[in-house]
Amino acid sequence: MPNRVTMPPYPPPRTVTVAEALLEQLRLWGVTRIYGVVGDAVFGLLDALAHQDDIAFISVKHESTAAMMASAEAKLTGKVAVCLAQMGPGLANLINGLGDAYMDKAPVLAITGEAPLNKIGTPYKQSVNQQELISAVASYSRLVVHPDAAVESLSQAMKKALFNRSVSHLSMPKDLFQMDTQYSPQLPPHTSVHAPNRDCLQRAIELMSTADRPMLLVGSGIQVSKEKLQELADVWCCGIAMSYGAIGIVSEAHPHMLNGIGEGGNPYLTELFKESDVVFALETDWWPDGMVPLNARVIQAANQPGSFSVSLPMDTGLAGDLTAIVEELTDALKKRSINNPLWLEKIRLFKQTWLAQKESEGSREESPLHPAGIIRAVEQQVAEDAVICLDEGDSTLWFLRNFRAKRQQILLSNRWRTMGFGLPAAIAAKLCLPQKQIVCLTGDGGLTMVLADLLTAKRYGLMITVIVFNNGSLQMEKDKMLMTGLHPEGTSLTNPDFAKVAEACGWVAYSVATHQQLNEALSQAKSASSPVLIDALTAQIPHPDFQTISRRPTI
Repeated sequence: MPNRVTMPPYPPPRTVTVAEALLEQLRLWGVTRIYGVVGDAVFGLLDALAHQDDIAFISVKHESTAAMMASAEAKLTGKVAVCLAQMGPGLANLINGLGDAYMDKAPVLAITGEAPLNKIGTPYKQSVNQQELISAVASYSRLVVHPDAAVESLSQAMKKALFNRSVSHLSMPKDLFQMDTQYSPQLPPHTSVHAPNRDCLQRAIELMSTADRPMLLVGSGIQVSKEKLQELADVWCCGIAMSYGAIGIVSEAHPHMLNGIGEGGNPYLTELFKESDVVFALETDWWPDGMVPLNARVIQAANQPGSFSVSLPMDTGLAGDLTAIVEELTDALKKRSINNPLWLEKIRLFKQTWLAQKESEGSREESPLHPAGIIRAVEQQVAEDAVICLDEGDSTLWFLRNFRAKRQQILLSNRWRTMGFGLPAAIAAKLCLPQKQIVCLTGDGGLTMVLADLLTAKRYGLMITVIVFNNGSLQMEKDKMLMTGLHPEGTSLTNPDFAKVAEACGWVAYSVATHQQLNEALSQAKSASSPVLIDALTAQIPHPDFQTISRRPTI
């Protein structure tokens, strides 16, 4: 007789409180922390958290940062991350961070309190229809109204968040947490990734084999090793273009690597990318108007069919394990002996021109500091396996333009693009990867939105480094308005002394205005025993993307 797999018996149901059952269920799914702010509608869950050691509660200063931290953790780990808030205003504050998770397809579960069971539907304090409130940024939201439905509802929400790569939400009445329920654990499901359709795969091979001017377009969420991508690029004789924020996935040193297309990217790449006749787009929906080929054949690849982008054209789509897809395409193309010397020479010349310009920009060492010069200093000091967390604004565009990545991992608000993302992301990254160097680059506008959570980093002893591009303005908004002939009203900032504020929060802080001071501060930050903030006096220099001067290379 064939061997049979013997499954361990489920333990018999036991009576526990709803809060205890929820935490046990979260633990089985691998959750190790919950980010949030205390509120009376979630007291019961917080009390249960205090009586166990498997899941930590990370108490933050504002619900929006709690949700941004959960989003950053989900992006970093690929697992469901959890945030917790009070009903009403607590949920309203979560929405900004949940919007980031929703737009960037990060699996996040939000748990919020709700009015007591006997007050639902009445004019109870802080009470709104929370399912309606969150509907724009959550794929799944339910109100739990019976203790025996709590675990099943939680399991459903976790599955939806993980499988849909989206946001799930549960409203939990405040008195439900301490009610008894019969708890039987629901183990997380084991899943497999399906293979792509063979006909679609063969069509992709044929399209790629006939390309004269091929390009890879790589998205920021891709989970394929740089070695696999580089091998495909070598075999296919193609250029490598990155979507917005996709940096560090392929080394800058690779001869086919041309950096990003569009905002913050290689200004010369648009001309070359438009010439492409076949584009292989991996896990991306980045297709900026006016910067892409009009008649190219496009092959899309994604982990699941639901992730195909409607923004991109598509001749054929490959859904499944992207590593396996890349390997199979590489093996098939090896047999075709592809050789495009003229295209490769053009790629080489464009890359050479762009590298020379980046070298020139990064060598600027005036005072106040040139933004590209700050990026060069960071590049020289940061570890190859560091996690770099970016805020939204000019500092991010200068980074994407000038940073020569090796194998650093980048976290940013890719499509939601909320200011204030950098610091919460750095806090979450350090909690997830305590042995890694974590660096945050932020503008003065972004940091002041989340300044209170400097205290959170100190509270939990997180050795992160924050570099503030302090130019006293919302530089991106100012330049965009000036470029279109508008008056830049509201773009000037009134800033505190960031170094003194950081020191008052228990950080080590430096104010720097020269490159020598910046390099010394970055060096000392690597061995600091407290989080470090570097307040960098930055020149008000318009980013080149917001200037009207032509930047075409002479090739």
